[in-house]
Amino acid sequence: MPLPIDMGYVTDILYRLLTTPSPTGYTADVVRLCCAELERMGIPYELTRRGAIRADLKGVRASPDRALVAHVDTLGAQVKMLKDNGRMELVPIGHWSSRFAEGARCTVLTDRGPWRGTILPLKASGHTFNKEVDSQPVTWQQVELRVDAPVANRRDLEERGFNIGDIVAIDPQPEFLENGFIVSRHLDDKAGVAVMLGAAKAVVDAGAALPVDCHLLFTISEEVGSGASSILHQDVAEMVTIDNGTTAPGQNSSEYGVTIAMADSTGPFDMALTHSLIALCQAQNIPHQRDVFRYYRCDSASAIEAGNDIRTALVCFGIDASHGYERIHADALESLVRLLVLYLQSPPRD
Repeated sequence: MPLPIDMGYVTDILYRLLTTPSPTGYTADVVRLCCAELERMGIPYELTRRGAIRADLKGVRASPDRALVAHVDTLGAQVKMLKDNGRMELVPIGHWSSRFAEGARCTVLTDRGPWRGTILPLKASGHTFNKEVDSQPVTWQQVELRVDAPVANRRDLEERGFNIGDIVAIDPQPEFLENGFIVSRHLDDKAGVAVMLGAAKAVVDAGAALPVDCHLLFTISEEVGSGASSILHQDVAEMVTIDNGTTAPGQNSSEYGVTIAMADSTGPFDMALTHSLIALCQAQNIPHQRDVFRYYRCDSASAIEAGNDIRTALVCFGIDASHGYERIHADALESLVRLLVLYLQSPPRD
């Protein structure tokens, strides 16, 4: 019989993840949240030197073992310059358009504590600039951060503790709708983390015996490319990454069911592992579709590029407007949890 899935837990932990700021470079708080969940479920874990998490679901056999991976870091920004007008120039953390930054509420994380603010285009007022507000270019050089503090110049900023390099966390503004849609920034990849924790909870709650050890990996730098490059145990034979699949013209991803990636910008995923996941979906009537991503890389890519000799696969929740105001559906999360639980219980391939 399939193990029960606690979707109430999945959506609750997703909300708590979303409302815990974690742009790449500032992930300690969300790591503590994940560690607390692992401790509550009785799952042993360790932290790497940089602060990523390796947790362990014990199986009947220790090796060669498996891994699931999702990343806790998100997009954000960083202060590039303190400006003479009392505002701040920004550079992005991760790849995202300044189009989605315009108008965002945010928190500047300074050495002395947080300050609230708003990211605005340089020409923000139609009453002042008339139609020029619609014609200015869309670049990070065309936005600035207005902090909610009495500052009029660079010296005022310095006196209040602002510095070049301060990290800026962008408000997620999550909405969980009754029809199952979830709209928020940073669903990439906090929805993947929630799915991984949901699958672990299903296994632990049922006391299910797994055939082989599985490591739950929470990476902290996927958005800047390094991801799972140094977190793997050396006896891991295969790793399944959980991340988003873009629902857009020219793509086959869906906001419902599981999207299984056949390839990304780094090339095809392992066919044996990928097809075993497809077979699990087919056997258990889990709705799914396949897709190929041309401008996408995930934790699997960084693990392979670091020289790890492992099979990799990527399973996705369909996401609309990735790296912007993102939208997913709870149906995809539930389908992914079901698939991962089946995968954890499936016989290993030597």
